[in-house]
Amino acid sequence: METCKHLENLTTSDFPKPKTPDACEDCLVEGTRWIELRECQECGHVGCCDSSPRRHATEHFAKTQHSVMRSVMPGDAWTWCYVHGAKGELSNAAARPELAAART
Repeated sequence: METCKHLENLTTSDFPKPKTPDACEDCLVEGTRWIELRECQECGHVGCCDSSPRRHATEHFAKTQHSVMRSVMPGDAWTWCYVHGAKGELSNAAARPELAAART
């Protein structure tokens, strides 16, 4: 896997507040379901993962070219750059520490 400058030293404060932290924005509009959620670093859009039927996070990248996202699942602290196909980790604690206990 390639390394990526886009992901270096990212923290939760490098991401805006998620627009819909507990739901995929597009799935809500469509009435479809999601499996896990991803947030865009550029605009805070929350989309569903590639394991979800509609893959809205990847669709968001294709439409906007906003290259960096993070998982907003409880306890997750990883990031992804679509441009370089690279995975990273947030430099600080869990992405949503307030929800980490809910996942266990």
